[in-house]
Amino acid sequence: MTATSLSAIAAPGATRRQFLVGGAAIAALGMASAPPGRATAATLAGASAVRSGFGRGVDKGTILRWGRDTWASLVAMTDPITGLSADNISGPLGAPKRSGYTSPTNIGGYLWSVVVARELGIISAGECRRRLSQTLTTLARLKHHEPSGMYYNWYDEASGDVVTVWPEDGNTVYPFLSSVDNGWFAAALMVIRNAEPRVARQADAILGKMNFGMFYNKDARPGIVAGLLRGGFWDKKPAVDTVEGNYLGAGENVFYTLNHYDIHVSEPRIASYIGISRGQIPAAHYFATQRVFPESCDWSWLEQKPVGVRRSYQGIDVFEGAFTYRGMHIVPSWGGDMFEALMPDLFVPEAGWAPKAWGVNHPLTVRAQREFGLDDAKYGYWGFSPASRPGGGYSEWGVEAIGMSPDGYVSDLERTHLDRGFDGCRVGVNPTPAWGDGVVTPHAAFLAMQYEPAAAFDNLSRIERELKAYGEGGFYDAVAVKSGLIAERYLSLDQAMVLGAIGNVYCDNVIRRNFIRGQVQATIKPLIGIEEFGAGLVA
Repeated sequence: MTATSLSAIAAPGATRRQFLVGGAAIAALGMASAPPGRATAATLAGASAVRSGFGRGVDKGTILRWGRDTWASLVAMTDPITGLSADNISGPLGAPKRSGYTSPTNIGGYLWSVVVARELGIISAGECRRRLSQTLTTLARLKHHEPSGMYYNWYDEASGDVVTVWPEDGNTVYPFLSSVDNGWFAAALMVIRNAEPRVARQADAILGKMNFGMFYNKDARPGIVAGLLRGGFWDKKPAVDTVEGNYLGAGENVFYTLNHYDIHVSEPRIASYIGISRGQIPAAHYFATQRVFPESCDWSWLEQKPVGVRRSYQGIDVFEGAFTYRGMHIVPSWGGDMFEALMPDLFVPEAGWAPKAWGVNHPLTVRAQREFGLDDAKYGYWGFSPASRPGGGYSEWGVEAIGMSPDGYVSDLERTHLDRGFDGCRVGVNPTPAWGDGVVTPHAAFLAMQYEPAAAFDNLSRIERELKAYGEGGFYDAVAVKSGLIAERYLSLDQAMVLGAIGNVYCDNVIRRNFIRGQVQATIKPLIGIEEFGAGLVA
């Protein structure tokens, strides 16, 4: 495994939730007139079966009910004084037990959800403005890293104080600043400043100070003309190994994580898009991440041997590799989950802007998740993404066959692993597993709605009706399909993904069209449009 790999921060591998709730090494510390480039209908068109509105097989009333209930959970998560949304809640919405901590991602998710709630008619335009302004007023006073404008990973949602003692166990927290969390936060600011111009000044005052060059290590890949993003940094030395430095050269040195984000189909690309569009990171950085690691035996720890060709973009040799699954070639994510593949697509119309890359890969990823759940594992339901663990805790759920991780993001409570080997290098030890009590995560099916609206709607309807994984705040976070065990809590990020997906598919791309206005469309559309992935149907 490479020193730049996502998993290199510590063993066992860093996960989506660990970086939003700490990082593997971090968790051990207790964390744990239209302007130029304005979006048009043509620029937003993608590979989706639906552009906007309610198509065949989708009931408008049901979608609106899901949206209203999901919004109710986010209101319950949000402190009425600060306007900061807690990471998660349990218990009844009328008397919720809030987590006692929040992150930039959680706060950002609440902000874009406010806009969607207005678009759905759940709240008025006036309430939308009041809620946005309240949260932005609190954010303006929060402690943050002044030289970079970046926000710490954990705040108390009731006071706005930086968390230094983890509320769940009393462990010491070394305040950390995450590249991916700040990416989602900045994305939310970019959405709301365009969606509600009356708060644009407040949003821009925060966004204007954020410089993603603080995370960019130009020397991360020796011999390559562009570098990678670090996982993040501490501004005070923590009790783990770090790399001291300062990529901006402004202020005092900081202490960077050992890892870089070097995988293409993963959530940190939202930070890359923002940094590139704002001129803080060179455009070539987009091609410096790995579509999949090479097909040589040096990389035989991968879930399978990839197939593909090499192409050159902006002076960088890119292996356009893919994994093979059920007659499809798919560019894999780290864990084979929906979040890594499709959450950035909530903001950037990747399929439409890159028809030979994301326009092929996104629909196939959704198809693979559906076919795995229904036809391969035979769970009867589908949609797999990191979420709560039924019975308690948190876990990574995914389709292991389309993930690179050697440990895999599993799909069942038994943690059954697939291992088909690496042709010519390593023999698989479990090529045809018997799957157990599969865990489906509703937010993953909502992310899939852009590409398979009717199938996703039917899947979610059955999860509600047959598995009873639904409460007063919308879909519960996860459910085990055989035992019926339900993770009866709500996570703000997962609920915000639900509303973001509804907002795009049924409210005329409200998240996308407000995010891409201006420099995002002008810079990112031509950049990603030149690429051709190794994805497609097997010949």
